[in-house]
Amino acid sequence: MPELPEVECVRRALAGVLPSEVIGKVEVFTPAMRTPLEPLLSAGLEGRRFTEVLRRGRYLRLMLDDGRGLLAHLGMSGVIRVESGSVPRRKHEHVFLHLAGGGIFRFECPRRFSILEVGDFPELGPEPLTDDFDGGYFYRMSRGRKGALKNFLMDNHIVTGVGNIYATEALWMAGLSPERTPDSVSKRKCGELVTAVKRVLQDAIEAGGTQIIHQLIETTVGLVCRNQYRNIFIIHVLHST
Repeated sequence: MPELPEVECVRRALAGVLPSEVIGKVEVFTPAMRTPLEPLLSAGLEGRRFTEVLRRGRYLRLMLDDGRGLLAHLGMSGVIRVESGSVPRRKHEHVFLHLAGGGIFRFECPRRFSILEVGDFPELGPEPLTDDFDGGYFYRMSRGRKGALKNFLMDNHIVTGVGNIYATEALWMAGLSPERTPDSVSKRKCGELVTAVKRVLQDAIEAGGTQIIHQLIETTVGLVCRNQYRNIFIIHVLHST
């Protein structure tokens, strides 16, 4: 499943090709993925211009010149391409947005667990790479919380966008067992864990994401973004600390 670094890679690639592009025609080939797709046909997208591409956690919002945004989530197998209209439609491409510049915004998802709809970001916790997410915040939020520390770290209402891959790596870096309870972690160790989360995510973003996730953004001039983060999937035996 694409996590924050992979989605940020996609955001950066789209930000390089979508702004100023005008939607000329909308085609929907599947009634629904995780949510219905047919409302896109009557959403008045034709003639709207893309202005910027935003991200919150693992969600993207493709902003339009009328103030609305196309909310996108890649689910488990979503792929976004912007490429030539001469390329035949792939079996699992469910939405085409024909662009005035001649390309097509294409959304593919074999498992149909992705989202593409007109909408706002959902309510989410702070972004992990901002100052709002620090050791003091994580310590305060973890008081009185039972359950597994890894699940707590992956709760999007606590901090958004930290999924299984990077939570596991950050916990290892901080020397913390994923199975211990959040309220058993000291303030010092909370700070170390937050630092590890930021480091793991930033390193992955700079490298372009993980090798296991192959998200491609293609344009009429070729490949813009392919995730190629080093293989961090070492088997760690974590001892409770």
